[in-house]
Amino acid sequence: MDTAEEADICRVCRSEGTPDKPLYHPCVCTGSIKFIHQECLVQWLKHSRKEYCELCKHRFAFTPIYSPDMPSRLPIQDICAGLLTSVGTAIRYWFHYTLVAFAWLGVVPLTACRIYKCLFTGSVSSLLTLPLDMLSTENLLADCLQGCFVVTCTLCAFISLVWLREQIVHGGAPQWLEQHQPQPPNAAGQAEAQAAGLGAADEPPAAQQVPAEPPAQDEVEPELPDVPADQGDDAELEEEEGAAAEEADANNGAQDDMNWNALEWDRAAEELTWERMLGLDGSLVFLEHVFWVVSLNTLFILVFAFCPYHIGHFSVVGLGFEEYVQASHFEGLITTIVGYILLAMTLILCHGLAALVRFQRSRRLLGVCYIVVKVSLLVVVEIGVFPLICGWWLDICSLEMFDASLKDRELSFKSAPGTTMFLHWLVGMVYVFYFASFILLLREVLRPGVLWFLRNLNDPDFNPVQEMIHLPIYRHLRRFILSVVVFGSIVLLMLWLPIRLIKLLLPTFLPYNVMLYSDAPVSELSLELLLLQVVLPALLEQGHTRQWLKGLVRAWTVSAGYLLDLHSYLLGEQENNDANQHVNNNNPPPAHHNNNNPAPAVGDGLHAAHQAILQQGGPVGFQPYHRPLRFPLRIVLLIAFMCITLLVASLVCLTLPVFTGRWLMSFWTGNSKIHELYTAACGLYVCWLSIRGVTVLLAWMPQGRTVIIHKVQEWTLMILKTLVVALLVAGVIPLLLGLLFELVIVAPLRVPLDQTPLFYPWQDWALGVLHAKIIAAITLMGPQWWLKTVIEQVYANGIRNIDLQFIIRKLAAPVISVLLLSLCVPYVIAAGVVPAVGVTPEMEILMQRRIYPFLLMVVSLIGILSFQIRQFKRLYEHIKNDKYLVGQRLVNYERKAGRGPSVPASNPVPE
Repeated sequence: MDTAEEADICRVCRSEGTPDKPLYHPCVCTGSIKFIHQECLVQWLKHSRKEYCELCKHRFAFTPIYSPDMPSRLPIQDICAGLLTSVGTAIRYWFHYTLVAFAWLGVVPLTACRIYKCLFTGSVSSLLTLPLDMLSTENLLADCLQGCFVVTCTLCAFISLVWLREQIVHGGAPQWLEQHQPQPPNAAGQAEAQAAGLGAADEPPAAQQVPAEPPAQDEVEPELPDVPADQGDDAELEEEEGAAAEEADANNGAQDDMNWNALEWDRAAEELTWERMLGLDGSLVFLEHVFWVVSLNTLFILVFAFCPYHIGHFSVVGLGFEEYVQASHFEGLITTIVGYILLAMTLILCHGLAALVRFQRSRRLLGVCYIVVKVSLLVVVEIGVFPLICGWWLDICSLEMFDASLKDRELSFKSAPGTTMFLHWLVGMVYVFYFASFILLLREVLRPGVLWFLRNLNDPDFNPVQEMIHLPIYRHLRRFILSVVVFGSIVLLMLWLPIRLIKLLLPTFLPYNVMLYSDAPVSELSLELLLLQVVLPALLEQGHTRQWLKGLVRAWTVSAGYLLDLHSYLLGEQENNDANQHVNNNNPPPAHHNNNNPAPAVGDGLHAAHQAILQQGGPVGFQPYHRPLRFPLRIVLLIAFMCITLLVASLVCLTLPVFTGRWLMSFWTGNSKIHELYTAACGLYVCWLSIRGVTVLLAWMPQGRTVIIHKVQEWTLMILKTLVVALLVAGVIPLLLGLLFELVIVAPLRVPLDQTPLFYPWQDWALGVLHAKIIAAITLMGPQWWLKTVIEQVYANGIRNIDLQFIIRKLAAPVISVLLLSLCVPYVIAAGVVPAVGVTPEMEILMQRRIYPFLLMVVSLIGILSFQIRQFKRLYEHIKNDKYLVGQRLVNYERKAGRGPSVPASNPVPE
């Protein structure tokens, strides 16, 4: 025993226990890491900031040690003193946080808004009265809200500048921005090739990858200012050496200027945290930060808004375009963009002038400013202008579908220009997003290299910001025009042309009804929210839509490939190795890639760019393919076949769901007009169910009759269970929840006492579905308790493994019981107990109408009181620990304790 005890050492300091520093075994760990000193454990817990063992995950327990003279109950004066101290601390924190809120939510936005208004009034008197305007109390709320928007814009601009600086530092500046140094011919060529390698993914030079192909005529490398064209003759080399010597003499005394980097900005202090910066740590250092934020706002407003706006304003007025700009309803925005464009032109001219006179610092600073303005304008074009064009083009091409005209759109734009532009931009963004998603799906099906003319968004080397930094403006402009043409042509093919064909073939089918009429039985329901929250999520989550679409694309590609003998070009050689091995043996090796030109009609340089992209793609690479005879003609036929397929698919999508939904809804609503959103959703859901059933049956047919019967029985049982669960969880619970919400909140607020409230079960159910989803989401985000555990278990089981008994016993029965008690107990009290007491009829009506909100208030008060009691108990323990606590003792782990050592209620473990 003595030998064993001597072998026990601390897991941290590796020392034995002493009477002053005994060893404890506070967790489940055994062996050489079983024991530890209390001092070592406390020091490690402070360092690791954890309260449990990192190996066995057992939480350490400490027993508080109080002074022997501690009374059994604290005296009243101690409680009052502790209470006053806590109240004083709370008041001090309240004043401090009020000052913080006043500074950040009042002073900063109000100052930003009023400085913004002062600068853009255009009068000297506004500058003189600015201090008085700062103290004005007029339009405080509106100015604060507008100031918050201004501050948000300035902060976003500042963060964007820092991020752009990081992009330039890590990705490299453009070649024309680097320091100019004479280079030998091979070095110059390599520099040009490297600069071109940073270009767009759709047009990189391919001279190095494919020497057999000449470079494209329209491929222009990023310009290199002041680089001589010829460097081959000896005389020219001597002249360059002399010029280099002169430059060395001129720059030896100004080496710092040559090595100066305008991008090296000082970073913020490492110890600065959000709490310290905002003032949430209790200090007043944040007042300095408030001053700097106000100064930064003023500087950014002056530099990024005031100067470009007035530059654009003077230019617009000078060119005589002021009336056209004012008619656009966005005078400020358009004028500022014009100012930025002129500012970019001025910066590039000044950069060229500084390069001529060899002012290196000014040259680099002007170049960096030009990059900032250039990237900002390109971001506005890519994210703002392009989706807006797509949205307006979609609206124009779909006017006949809604029986509208350009005059209607003009009137709506004049009545609400901001809302109209935002809605069109949003529609355009959705269109661009789904188009990009479809292109990503095509890349999963087609052979790598077929879509060589489109940028791969999943490419890890693809960085649009780097392209904005390095590529010249004309290439971005060319790419923008090409994107507009492609997206616009697809809209014409899939929207405008199908609408014309529908009006020609089915004259009575269009227009779609997008107005709700008073005679519709669902006009007062929030079915839009119900549709978005219930129908469409279930359709998108359970419908396997993407897999089906991918399967259709693959089937179409296989069919088109075999019909046009383009199977190798579209899908590659993997799917037909045996057959294609013979083809590959008869064809030249992959070194002769010029024979596999996917688009020779466009130009040889485009094919070179094509293969350069594929070789830059990393693991994807270039897959060779068999090129049949009359390859260009087959490509044209493939494109025509694709256009016909898209047209037919668009016709089916525009007619079949709406026609099915109208036919089904007519059994419920009769001849009344229904919003096409409901008919389309209903028809889409029915079509999905039909397709899902057909695909399941086709998958079961090869397995035999016995398996099909077994599957049908299994699915029938699962469907019956699902219907029972849906009836309880999606039917009864939302109905009771919506009715309770109507009785507690809506009816007392909307219906006077002298009127009888009317309840619509359908509307209560629709609102109850939304409330149930909100409550479920909040429960899943909240702490762990029985309802969260049950909901997570139901989600984990899914529909295939649905446990009807578990759902009814653990979820439906408790929730329905609580809701029924909440509905029935107040009604029994109001309709049964109160009349038996013998009150007046007015009092009976008052009790029936107000008992539900009254009981809600009682429950809320009980909750608040219980919370305050818990807080008072914590305060009591805190006072006792401050006055009488002398130490803590680590508690050993006892296996017989089951769940571990527990601390008595009178001596809780302090944190």
